[in-house]
Amino acid sequence: MKIDLKKLAGLSAGRVPFSESLDLRGETLYGAKPFQNPVQINGEITSESGVLRMTGTVQTVYSTACARCLKPLDVPLSARVDTVLTDEPDAEEDDDLFVLTGDSVDTADVFVPALILQVQMTYLCREDCKGLCPHCGADRNEVACDCESKQIDPRFAALRALLDSDADRDN
Repeated sequence: MKIDLKKLAGLSAGRVPFSESLDLRGETLYGAKPFQNPVQINGEITSESGVLRMTGTVQTVYSTACARCLKPLDVPLSARVDTVLTDEPDAEEDDDLFVLTGDSVDTADVFVPALILQVQMTYLCREDCKGLCPHCGADRNEVACDCESKQIDPRFAALRALLDSDADRDN
């Protein structure tokens, strides 16, 4: 949603509320399309003594998979935005400022990056998730597989054979 800032720029005090829903189903993040639900943005732009400030929240449900067992997860995701709008190009390095390129601002340009910054690299279905067996692929949360718990790296098989032969000699 583009908001025209001309009417606020001349006022010593003013307020423009906004609310919108974005469809980000086509956006790819970490090789997946995690935004299957609408992204809801609510906020306002205020003018106080000629300084424009944008505040608000952005919320959605982030669809991903557990990093250990690969079960689908829907994680509520939200972010709070509080930024000053400026037209000074030298201010790009300040995190609390958003540099305007014209007389309007697109709310998605401010709120979507704030939402994406809230995304973690991994999510777990529960803290004590046991994950998948690396050998048979069984979900260890549901079944106990019969795979040997001490799997030996094939590169170290010769060393294991030496240890086994020493143990046989000692007996």
